[in-house]
Amino acid sequence: MKEVEQLKLVAEELKKMPYSQFTHIVKNLTEEEILIVSREIGYPVFIRLCMGELAHTIPILQDGAAAIILDEDGRILLQSRSDRNKWGLPGGCQEVRESFEQVIIREVKEETNLDVKIEDLEFICTVSGKSRRNYYPTGDIVYNNTSLYCIRKYSGKLKWDKESKKMEFFEENCLPENQNDPDLIEIYRNWKKEKRL
Repeated sequence: MKEVEQLKLVAEELKKMPYSQFTHIVKNLTEEEILIVSREIGYPVFIRLCMGELAHTIPILQDGAAAIILDEDGRILLQSRSDRNKWGLPGGCQEVRESFEQVIIREVKEETNLDVKIEDLEFICTVSGKSRRNYYPTGDIVYNNTSLYCIRKYSGKLKWDKESKKMEFFEENCLPENQNDPDLIEIYRNWKKEKRL
């Protein structure tokens, strides 16, 4: 097996090379090497690369998780995404072999720098269907199957990575209009009413 650092360099090159060269390299990787490369690129992006010229034509299913992160005043944390002019919940796509709990813990750390323990995750539900249709600036159309969690307990200092322009806590009745996840917010509100929180 190739060294992990070498595979990370391969991952960066794969995104830029012609499809015929891409397929030749991927065919010669072991399953473990493919998993390392796909984690580096992001599994859904890797799958789209494998589709070649059909990559932006066929809608794909994408599994992941999102979080309603609340501060001590019950305000909801939203991120202003750098790839579009919309506010969304922290979260992201599942990598191979990850549980949904692992997905949200990893994504929250990557996107917000906050640390969350598995026992502090409150599962709300899994959301799928037409409301989860999304598209990317690349032209990709996806249908997200999203496990939604509520997080009230966390540690660390809030800071964001390149995926976000900024992050801000909003009062539930004063959320920005240009939202990426209005369906998830509505599901959270209904869950909260049912729980009488």
